[in-house]
Amino acid sequence: MYHPGIALHPGIGPVTDVLDTGSAEHTGDVLLFQRCHWCATAMYNRLLCPVCAGSDLRTEASAGSGVVRHSTVIHRNTPAARNVSLIEMAEGFTVRGRVMGSPATIHSGDRVQLSTAQDPVRRQPVFQLVDGPYSGWN
Repeated sequence: MYHPGIALHPGIGPVTDVLDTGSAEHTGDVLLFQRCHWCATAMYNRLLCPVCAGSDLRTEASAGSGVVRHSTVIHRNTPAARNVSLIEMAEGFTVRGRVMGSPATIHSGDRVQLSTAQDPVRRQPVFQLVDGPYSGWN
């Protein structure tokens, strides 16, 4: 039975948020994503696979590293400017989140790592910049 407030993931149990802060296997925050059982497409927070429309999705934990693909500075409804960024994760899915630091210093191609912090208002993942520009997944 589907309940709109809780996503049930086989093997993990009820997950109410995409950041798991209480996992015994991981010491920090963990970003959870889905992978299609049939075509192995990685996706973030979906009910069906966007490639094959399969519903057999398994939940996995991301390593937390990614690359900024797009970043926008927002001045609306906030006392200070903030950024909203699209982050392409190493596993192949894209997630919207915030990168810590001055919004003007965040550019496409910057490497980021999932932070232990979480945006308390928007409940989006928060990332921090990693030194050096993107040079490929090696």
